Amino acid sequence: MLTQRQVRLAWLMVLPTLLVVVLVAGYPLAQVFYGSFFKADIAFVEPPEFVGLENYLYLLQDPDFRQALWNTLRFTAISVSLETVLGLAIALIIHSNFKGRGLVRTAILIPWAIPTVVSAKMWQWMLHDVYGIVNILGVKLGILAHKVAFLARPELLLPSIIAVDVWKTTPFMALLLLAGLQLIPEELYEAASIDGATRWQQFWTITLPLLTPALVVALIFRTLDALRVFDVIFVMSGVNPATRSLAIYNRQTLIHFQDLGYGSAISVAILVLIFLFVVLYMRTVGKEALK
Repeated sequence: MLTQRQVRLAWLMVLPTLLVVVLVAGYPLAQVFYGSFFKADIAFVEPPEFVGLENYLYLLQDPDFRQALWNTLRFTAISVSLETVLGLAIALIIHSNFKGRGLVRTAILIPWAIPTVVSAKMWQWMLHDVYGIVNILGVKLGILAHKVAFLARPELLLPSIIAVDVWKTTPFMALLLLAGLQLIPEELYEAASIDGATRWQQFWTITLPLLTPALVVALIFRTLDALRVFDVIFVMSGVNPATRSLAIYNRQTLIHFQDLGYGSAISVAILVLIFLFVVLYMRTVGKEALK
């Protein structure tokens, strides 16, 4: 048990960091929350008008907001699920001993190291329906019957963006899970092998339970990042309503429409959504896993 003196010392040591967080994050957040109760434009051509909960009530009725929320939730659910499964598979592969393991570990980080805007623009060219390499190779290899306009057909646009995000971010998930795998003692696998456990049984009884803390951390980080996704969607499809995320709709409201009050309300809604997901993770698997 920590003594009162140790607790007081711990608070004194973290106090400078807490002050920095309050100044850097807390004050702007309070300003956004405060501004959400006003009707105001960015240029303040007219004096701000207090409207109370009017912005939030309109938020509940706004079809553009609901569509952006649905796009964001779809993007998050599909991309995070695929990245977790693929990241775990890659982590298990590069965790094993084989020749050239170091080179493979370095190579898989290349997509993650490329800035998101650069990778999104690169894939936008590669998926072009006329001169994109994906269509050219797809037709030549017989995978595609004809060239496909991946970024022009509404039913293919969001899946294409999700595929680009999975290509970009799966190495990040693999890296986090690899760190968790390296903390599992090899003696446990040796003992399980002696007892006759198969590789599949070892995975379910040893690897997955002991990897759960790292898995939860990876899921939280990746989910929070996906819920505020902006760059990859904005570069590849702009403000297209079929793919527009909450962050893009927020930016459009603030910059294009110059509606500071309603834009602040959307920002608060994004914050609440992220908070709810964190609580959901911690109440389901996170609390027990991180003990």
